[in-house]
Amino acid sequence: MKKRIAVISAILENPDKVQHEFNKIVANYRHMIRGRMGIPFQDEDISVIAITVVGTLDEINSFTGKLGNLDNCIVKTSISKKEVDI
Repeated sequence: MKKRIAVISAILENPDKVQHEFNKIVANYRHMIRGRMGIPFQDEDISVIAITVVGTLDEINSFTGKLGNLDNCIVKTSISKKEVDI
């Protein structure tokens, strides 16, 4: 099945309240993840996270949908138009 490369960006407001559930969801999709970067803004009580994934559109949409349903979590995704055989 053809897959695409995507970058999922998330901003966690009040990360102490949401990061446990966020990380639980991320762990469920670890087979898709190729890279993850997190930057804490402790004084502002915000964490910024970027996750690079490879998966089908359905997998990517499922992942981002679950993250986006979390309270205090803002999610945006960029998906490549090109399909890859990874």
